[in-house]
Amino acid sequence: MSAEVAFQKFSFPFACAVHLSPQEKECVQVQKPELHEPNESPPFGDPSPVRVVGSVLKDGNQNQVSVKPPSGGVQAGAKSSVGPEASRSAMVSRQSLFENLRVESEDQRPAAKRQLSSESAARSITAVKKSTARKEADEPKQQNTKANAAAAGRRKRRKDLFTGSEVFHRLDSRVIRTGAELKEKCVYDVKTIVRSITQGARNELETLRAIWVWLCHNIEYDVSGYLGLSEKLSSAEEVIAAGRGVCCSYSNLCTEMCREVGIECHAVPGHSKGIGYRQGQNLRGVKSDHLWNAVKLGGQWFLLDACWGAGRVDMEHKAFVKRFDDFYFLTEPEELIDSHFPDEERWQLLERPIALEEFEKRVFKTSAFFALGLRLRNPHHFHILTEDGEATVSLGFSRPTTFTYEITQHRDLLHCGASEQKEASSSSFGLLTVSLQSMKLQLLPPASGTYDVKLFARPESASTPLVWVCSFTIECPLPRATEDIPDNPFLSWGLQPSAGSLGVSGSSHDGDVAEVEDGVFDLELKTSRPLMVLCELVHPHLEAPAAKRCLATQIQPAVLMCHVLCPSRGFYRLSVFVRDYEKPEAKFQNAANFLLHCKGKVVGPDELFPPNLASACGPGTRTSEAGLCKFSHSAAVVSTQQGKCNITFYNQRDLELHYVLSKEKQTSAFPLSRSLFCTYTDSKVTVSLSLPEPGPYRLGLYACTTPGGEFSPMCDFVVRNSCAQPRPPFPRVYSAWRKGCVLFEPRAGILEPLVWVQFRVRVPGAQRVSVVGDARTDLKLNKTRVWEGEVFTANGPQELKLAASLGGSGDMAVLMIYEVKKAADEDGNQTAG
Repeated sequence: MSAEVAFQKFSFPFACAVHLSPQEKECVQVQKPELHEPNESPPFGDPSPVRVVGSVLKDGNQNQVSVKPPSGGVQAGAKSSVGPEASRSAMVSRQSLFENLRVESEDQRPAAKRQLSSESAARSITAVKKSTARKEADEPKQQNTKANAAAAGRRKRRKDLFTGSEVFHRLDSRVIRTGAELKEKCVYDVKTIVRSITQGARNELETLRAIWVWLCHNIEYDVSGYLGLSEKLSSAEEVIAAGRGVCCSYSNLCTEMCREVGIECHAVPGHSKGIGYRQGQNLRGVKSDHLWNAVKLGGQWFLLDACWGAGRVDMEHKAFVKRFDDFYFLTEPEELIDSHFPDEERWQLLERPIALEEFEKRVFKTSAFFALGLRLRNPHHFHILTEDGEATVSLGFSRPTTFTYEITQHRDLLHCGASEQKEASSSSFGLLTVSLQSMKLQLLPPASGTYDVKLFARPESASTPLVWVCSFTIECPLPRATEDIPDNPFLSWGLQPSAGSLGVSGSSHDGDVAEVEDGVFDLELKTSRPLMVLCELVHPHLEAPAAKRCLATQIQPAVLMCHVLCPSRGFYRLSVFVRDYEKPEAKFQNAANFLLHCKGKVVGPDELFPPNLASACGPGTRTSEAGLCKFSHSAAVVSTQQGKCNITFYNQRDLELHYVLSKEKQTSAFPLSRSLFCTYTDSKVTVSLSLPEPGPYRLGLYACTTPGGEFSPMCDFVVRNSCAQPRPPFPRVYSAWRKGCVLFEPRAGILEPLVWVQFRVRVPGAQRVSVVGDARTDLKLNKTRVWEGEVFTANGPQELKLAASLGGSGDMAVLMIYEVKKAADEDGNQTAG
């Protein structure tokens, strides 16, 4: 008697010839498994679908074999196995045959008693007695009960079998090499191929791995056949010879190859979210479109899909893209269920199987989603309805990860030829923020309608393009009225995932939108080591030169400060770049990006920071290194309402110092150098300012840190004067005014005419101090070592010179010069002197 199992249009027609003696014909019947005829769905980007169909065999010696469909349903394909022992026997006696049947049919016995060794399993023969044929209808129910019971216990996971794919490196390389050699020799026989590629495999796991790797590297998806442009290949030899096939080709070959080595393998038909799938598609009553495999290792079922592991289909170019994806080898059931839904519930291998409706709603995740260790926090279904024009997506992660996204008009197909990789985000319709272990994307669709959102990610340390990880569909009934959000070429808002490794350990502001009060925003970043910082401010209507005048940065050993001014309403991007302070050759890298929103008061153009500010404003790391410390003003911005102020600090290394005061627009009749006066006593330095008009000033502090060297910038102060009354300038100071000299009065460099003016000054080492004008007035030294006396200014204009004899020669050196105003007549007009 000869029995054949013919598979449907997407399956391989494996012939099953079973030869029995006349006596045995009465005791054994062969049942044909009925298989679904799947509407194929080929592989796409990261995942791609595959089908598995069972097969029947005969050994090389025409040994007696019988086949029954797998327990739990006829769609999984026929199971049978023939081992090496069969080839050594000319016949199998009726007694041994029935003994094998008895062992195979005792499904209700404990699992431990039903387990066969790999050797005995390899030579076991599956058959069905006539007397037990009537019981076949009850077997699916019994098998489902047993599968659920097994799932309820502790099941092994992929990581329990092997730590990572790298353990198969040598095996995979040998299989790929052997496969190429067999192809060159035009070897298309399944048995020969299996024997060659599994040679040297030490266990069932390595044997299965060899088969799966061979399938992924030697069979390409038949895009032409899928699109109906050519006839689909059917037989195993045709598929192997052509090197292409559809999903059932992968599945059937996997089943046949596993049978050759005694590994129990079933085809698993079902639905997949591959090419042709539409998000939210109702699959109820729709014929399944994919085949993959379930294999038994160590008494437990595992899932794999060689079709999706081989590569993806580029529908835009109607081509197959080879891309080995190890994720689909023994994939965890909890992960595969997001893209693969079997027709039979038991093949979900889940403790709590999900319904088809839940599968339709689930978020689609690519293999990269799981490879990166991502976790979906919100939402759990792909379809999102905006609230007040906004929708939020949140992912968790355990390793530093970089993210970006893409929002486009909705298209029906999930895989429509769009790119699965992305370099950066160019969308301004969302706010993506990344914290220590989570990512949040706030989406603001620009108009009513339906949109597709793709999320992309990569390890933070990688330089490769970001890859597609999951997708959502957003429905926006009513958009929110929003202003333009600046593009963020640095992918995410808030601290970057790499900020910690760059030395930034914390921020005064998180990744949410920062509301700017009164047009001023201050950012503080904590650092784990000394850093240098640069900042960039971007606004749709802000030119680059003006943007530079909106920033002042302060660099301290453990803190970086950034002071921001907003001259226009709307959204700003504030980007922060850092490098190690002690490595000037290093490049600045992006550490954080903040979205600022100014919707109230703004800063006027004449209130912006002075131009040409140094990168280091206020006291910090640089001043500390130079020995300048104990500043009276620790902030970079100093404000005065009186038009005058004193900034003091200590010069511990007795450095030679230089000071510069500047303003963008100056209308005063005197140079700004006259608004600056310095006093240096012991180690204390006092910089006094007397400002002629309101507005922002830049006070630059320079020091000569090496003998005979050049002056280097130490820091800049921004001095804001809100006093409208002009302050008088200081007297002109000359080089003889040196360390230890103190001017008590008069401080103003412009004196009234025809008045007595009290002079008080300390000049260490002076033999004589005089005020010289039209006449000469010598000052007297009091008990506190202060030179003092009254001087009549007479009628101006004239100059009064404060001079001192500082050496034994008796020569007088000019310390400073005062101007005397012209006298005014009774009508208020100035008169000549």
